[in-house]
Amino acid sequence: MNAGVVPPIALPPIALTMGEPAGIGGEITLKAWHSRQAGTHPFFVIDDPARLTALAERVGLRVPIVEIDEPEAAAAEFAAALPVLGSELAVNADPGRPDPANVPTVIAAIDQAVALTREGRAAATVTNPIHKATMYEGGFAYPGHTEYLGAIAGGDAPPQMMLAVPGLRVVPVTVHLPLADVAGTLTSDMIVAAGRATAEALRRDFAIAAPRLVVAALNPHAGEAGALGAEERAIINPAIETLRADGIEVSGPAPADTLFHARARATYDAALCMYHDQALIPLKTIDFDHGVNITLGLPFIRTSPDHGTALALAGTGEAIPTSLIAALTMAGEMASRRRAHGDARVAD
Repeated sequence: MNAGVVPPIALPPIALTMGEPAGIGGEITLKAWHSRQAGTHPFFVIDDPARLTALAERVGLRVPIVEIDEPEAAAAEFAAALPVLGSELAVNADPGRPDPANVPTVIAAIDQAVALTREGRAAATVTNPIHKATMYEGGFAYPGHTEYLGAIAGGDAPPQMMLAVPGLRVVPVTVHLPLADVAGTLTSDMIVAAGRATAEALRRDFAIAAPRLVVAALNPHAGEAGALGAEERAIINPAIETLRADGIEVSGPAPADTLFHARARATYDAALCMYHDQALIPLKTIDFDHGVNITLGLPFIRTSPDHGTALALAGTGEAIPTSLIAALTMAGEMASRRRAHGDARVAD
């Protein structure tokens, strides 16, 4: 799964959204800047500068905040201070206590980050976690970030979610569904769409010239020739044949209980999983703190930390920033690879 060396190409800064202001997004943003190194790709956050200043003091972090008017100013400021593109909250954010009054500001930060990325003024969009229950209460009409980003981006095919840690990439074909609904929802077309998007992303964003995919079975023992379920024969095998006809190297359906040990992981570059937990349990078991959520199929780069708002930790100083740091790093690497290969979706 060696993705190769990313060439040092000058790029705009990364746009980072505030996420839920009562969650840990602000703290991990401060810590991500605080732990920056010489080669860290510059980023700016769309947030309330007063909130971040107060939060830094609360959790004991020496992080200077500088408010910028345009993303182009972020690179010059980044070494000495965290650049913040100001976005004032409707009400003060009380750590651990989300307020739906702030939902419009949270959404506006996402919209602004995406717009700047699509204009080429930001290299990528990285999103801090949102609190879905509060978002719904505030009028948000989408299951989550992925669906909302797909809606505002347009396009014919829905976006796909990839989760990645060093040594494993997984793509859940169905995502936020009750387990009882998975078998009735799963189709060959869904698997094919996920496979095509995954193969394209591995080539373009991870520098893997000939991606190797594996498709997980839905049922135990891959259905035992139909004795434990018909989905492998009726749905998964036809999808695999279609992907092979596209010229994609793909194997399966593979029993999920033998798919994620170290020797198995060495045989593929990404695994297509049939439902949410089939993908996320192995990934989070292998490396809980460094998971990155990548949205495939968008006309811009979007990553995020693979965790939630952790309201119980908000304001305590105990939030761990490693997943956000990994998301920022991966976004910068993806942007560099696209620019190196002349991808028009990374604007000059």
